[in-house]
Amino acid sequence: MNTIVFNPGVVGLVSIATATVLAGSLPAVAQTADSTSIETQAITATSDAVENPVVSNSSQTQEQFSAIATPETDSPTFTPVPGTVATSSAALTTQNQEPNQQPSSQLSAPAPKVAQSDILPGRATRGGSSYIGIAANIGLNGGESSLGDGNFMVISKVGLSRTLSVRPSAVFGDNTTILVPITYDFSFQQLGDTFNEPVPIAPYVGGGAAIKTGDDSEFTFLLSGGVDFPLSDRFTATAAINAAFFDDTDIGLTLGVGYNFGI
Repeated sequence: MNTIVFNPGVVGLVSIATATVLAGSLPAVAQTADSTSIETQAITATSDAVENPVVSNSSQTQEQFSAIATPETDSPTFTPVPGTVATSSAALTTQNQEPNQQPSSQLSAPAPKVAQSDILPGRATRGGSSYIGIAANIGLNGGESSLGDGNFMVISKVGLSRTLSVRPSAVFGDNTTILVPITYDFSFQQLGDTFNEPVPIAPYVGGGAAIKTGDDSEFTFLLSGGVDFPLSDRFTATAAINAAFFDDTDIGLTLGVGYNFGI
């Protein structure tokens, strides 16, 4: 059996050498670990730098789209002046009610208006006042009735509207004749000036009925036309021609004066 004998001096040298080697290797291991961690941090930072531009670019794009979709508008800021702002609730209520009231007034259609001409017997027409009077009849043709002979007459004019009037009259004689024409009254304006008062001559024309009384009474058509001339506020002069179409046409000329009346 072999016996290994270690020299104490050799063992001590070996121990010192071993400790020296271990002491030198520890800083190298620590340095290696530090370099490894630094490289790892550098790789991580590089990957973050690559990802962050994409995120920042996408955020910038979203901001641009939002700016286009919702353009910014400057909202003015009003500074109230003491004493000019209404603080009563009544003023606010009135302002809120006015917009609601306007549509109802706009939607309401105006009531239709119908042109009317009042019929008022006895009124004045544009040709003058109504009147009643006496006249002379001068026969111009015929002789079948008193209209065709020279006789005494009672004349009248009764206004119905501004332009229409009825002019009943009676020609006394052997066969008294009653004339009832409805006439349209005219009014002349002075030539060259429509703003002055009308010329006092007022012509009229119309038609109606002629009734011959007596043993041989007859009813026929009548044509009448003439002019009125106001003499004063109370009197009107008139001249007319009447033609009654009996078996023989009777024509008479009327000259008379009437007393004015009117409503």
